[in-house]
Amino acid sequence: MTTTLPLGLTVTARVPASSANLGPGFDTLGIALGLYDEIRVTTTASGLSIHVEGEGAEDVPWGPSHLVVRAIERGLEAAGVWADGLDVVCSNVIPHSRGLGSSASAVVGGLAAANGLAAKLDPAFALTDQQLVQLSSEFEGHPDNASASVLGGAVVSWSEPASDSGAQRIYSAVRLPVHPDIHVVALVPAERSSTSHTRGLLPELVPHRDAAFNVSRSALAVVALTQRPDLLIPATEDMLHQGQRSSALPAATKWITALRSRGIAAVLSGAGPTVLALCVAPFPADLKEQASSEGIRVLELDVADGVCTS
Repeated sequence: MTTTLPLGLTVTARVPASSANLGPGFDTLGIALGLYDEIRVTTTASGLSIHVEGEGAEDVPWGPSHLVVRAIERGLEAAGVWADGLDVVCSNVIPHSRGLGSSASAVVGGLAAANGLAAKLDPAFALTDQQLVQLSSEFEGHPDNASASVLGGAVVSWSEPASDSGAQRIYSAVRLPVHPDIHVVALVPAERSSTSHTRGLLPELVPHRDAAFNVSRSALAVVALTQRPDLLIPATEDMLHQGQRSSALPAATKWITALRSRGIAAVLSGAGPTVLALCVAPFPADLKEQASSEGIRVLELDVADGVCTS
């Protein structure tokens, strides 16, 4: 039985950006970044009102097909509540189509806002973090970005087939405590990238030696992120996707090579074109100046906690 929410109930979700893969952990490793979108939702008597400001405001639909709205509706359904009307305001900071998990953040923020509304009515309606990981990953089709935005920190995520034919895959994730010496720098270019295009560059089959290489580096990445940041350079090496995408991302490839030659563990952020640097020392001033001269934003970011509501 569905319970209708009262009018005038308001919640704000603050959801972090994320980066996936971290080099070798294709569709598995992720990290939450201190760059936040905010979503404010208020229950109304009827209808849908949506306003979007900031990043992507001119590119996304202002109606029922908006990803945040779809996520809110799915979250309300999962919590067993409903609203006769919604007023939704999205204040976006996370760049779109840059490999910083903007779509995952939109989904997680919408689900968290719905969950916040349900919990304000009655804490018994609240969804668990695992449910939020599952629901958001169903939207995304893979759990790395979504679970990082839900749980915060770094994450190891995975999926497995459902026990019933035709049911959704089961998505899971665990949070890793990131070593306090590690900080993150994102080099964000002006141009955008299509995840579907860059994923299409990847081969269906890979050599056994390349798969074994990435398995070892992914395991090492867990150690480097949590205990041994001195191992970040070898731990972020990859054979499965970054080289294969290099022809479509020449600027990112150039910067990854340049940063790694200076001893900085640089990787492609998701499908790019943003480059993510996992640093244990201050980011060099000359590299920051050079990036800025090429129209690249240099964002020095904290490792973030997961989505929160108020």
